Amino acid sequence: MLIKTHLMVSLLLALLLLPFVEYKLIFLVFVFVATYIPDVDSRFSSMGHKKVARVLQFFTKHRGVIHSFTFLLVITLILVLFFPIVSLGFFVGYSSHLLADSFTIDGIRPFYPLKNISRGGIATGGVFEKTLFISLFLINLVLISVWLVSIF
Repeated sequence: MLIKTHLMVSLLLALLLLPFVEYKLIFLVFVFVATYIPDVDSRFSSMGHKKVARVLQFFTKHRGVIHSFTFLLVITLILVLFFPIVSLGFFVGYSSHLLADSFTIDGIRPFYPLKNISRGGIATGGVFEKTLFISLFLINLVLISVWLVSIF
């Protein structure tokens, strides 16, 4: 999926969880940062052309270990132990990215290094994804409007 669709999926999950989160701004920041991270191993992604990403790409392939729940769980555990305040936001953003990519034609290997692939029929950048993006954008707009009305 394209990053704009990933951001809409992450925003939807974040908005649904926001009432239950104590440190809302930290949560939102880490949801959005973590949404970008799985694609750091792709030279075509917005983060993939950075110098640090280029080094990482030498050792990994796109939709390999970084696109797995195995990697997510290891990183989340480290965050829970050392930086617990950011761990939920990180988990929500990263897992929403993986979940969305599991519905694409290329899919993901959810439990890397196991070979099984979780995939669906959504073409990255295709008509269905564009429709999904617009739908999620509108839903998020409504949720943000309701949230803003409730705080003022």
